[in-house]
Amino acid sequence: MGSCISTSSQSTSSSRSNGEPITPCCLDVGFCGQKRTKRTFYDHVVALQHLPSMPNRIFSNGKSRTSCIFTQQGRKGINQDAMVVWEDFLSDDVTFCGVFDGHGPQGHLVARKVRDALPVKLLSFLHSYQSRQDGFDQACFKTNSKKPDGAYSDKDGSTEDKLGSLWREAFLKSYKVMDKELRSHPNLDCFCSGSTAVTIVKQGSNLFMGNIGDSRAILGSKDNNDAMVAVQLTVDLKPDLPREAERIKRCKGRVFAMQDEPEVQRVWLPFDDAPGLAMARAFGDFCLKDYGVISMPEFSHRILTERDQFIVLASDGVWDVLSNEEVVEIVSSAPTRSSAARILVDSAAREWKLKYPTSKMDDCAVVCLFLDGKMDSESDYEEQCFSSVTHQSNHSGNVVESDDGQKSEPCLQRNFTVRSSEENDSHGRVAVEAKDNSETVAAEDQSWSGLEGVTRVNSLVQLPRFSAEKPNHDPL
Repeated sequence: MGSCISTSSQSTSSSRSNGEPITPCCLDVGFCGQKRTKRTFYDHVVALQHLPSMPNRIFSNGKSRTSCIFTQQGRKGINQDAMVVWEDFLSDDVTFCGVFDGHGPQGHLVARKVRDALPVKLLSFLHSYQSRQDGFDQACFKTNSKKPDGAYSDKDGSTEDKLGSLWREAFLKSYKVMDKELRSHPNLDCFCSGSTAVTIVKQGSNLFMGNIGDSRAILGSKDNNDAMVAVQLTVDLKPDLPREAERIKRCKGRVFAMQDEPEVQRVWLPFDDAPGLAMARAFGDFCLKDYGVISMPEFSHRILTERDQFIVLASDGVWDVLSNEEVVEIVSSAPTRSSAARILVDSAAREWKLKYPTSKMDDCAVVCLFLDGKMDSESDYEEQCFSSVTHQSNHSGNVVESDDGQKSEPCLQRNFTVRSSEENDSHGRVAVEAKDNSETVAAEDQSWSGLEGVTRVNSLVQLPRFSAEKPNHDPL
């Protein structure tokens, strides 16, 4: 599992030593209308240490003013999913949301590291942009409410284009710097470990999105008949996409499916049948970064309207068993908004048992962001019920708490990375789930011996036969 300690566990203080509350300005990453000195490496470390006590930032099961989030451990080992919602991210009415799904031996640590550091890097880029501008146009960062359908002017278009270009550059550079930091991290081995990322920034009626890997974001919106419909906001960036496969092959990587799982395309080294990564873009996974796997996000910009109701971000544990439409239906029909993420995870868990009774359920992480900015309130009794369900959801009968203090829980949808028991019988052998490599061999053996059936298709098939320090051999 590695010896790296998540930054989220390094500080739990809600104020400075002198009692002064911590704010984004104290971290030197927000826009407060004043010129600041250049940030140092020490400033960056201090910022990460104070993240757990930042106001309006949540990263474990719970709710905020406009969102609810929930994660649950699957039946494969340590929970490798992470999530975050950060309200008042840049200024009022700006919200950052992200879901991160780790894989490989240290995937859980990679996911948490990205969860903590990536938003700070976005803020850092925007602060640098501000300091470079002479008479910075603060209007670019003023938010506005959602627009009625069709309400759009040429002036609006010019402003939106400028804002979109700025956020595009911020996402691209922040993802690049994040991956570079992982490569040089002294205590985190990302050679065969990595993480997906699906991230959004909501700024007024503007929605900016960046994603790598197979975690997904969808939008719940109303059509002309006021019926709820699902709109997929991101594309699952996997090797079965022609443009992704072409890039990998140009870089001498190989893309093919295993004989016993022909529906799952994987990325392989040119000289070794490893690691068999089931995604085309990811943080980490440096054994494949010279062979076409990249960390550059796919960026998109959308203008929200009054018909748009909520956004759901989730790891592939949800999308393996539930469709976009089913997720929208579950969230929109939840008895309370604050329970929507938990109910979605519970629904996915039931679908795993019904559709794949011989498979191990994957980890799940869900973020539900409600676009009208409203959240209902629950009584103390309801909150106690929520806590009770969280504890009882663990299949081992005990509460599993990760090293960053999160209670571990699951999530789901179908994206053709799970095979039914019939499919497994027809292929004649079982698939091995490699996302669980974060557990020790002893723990993994115990997990396998205690459960019947198979796990879902691996994110990784096996580790390469060479280490990161050995030189790569030319392909034959």
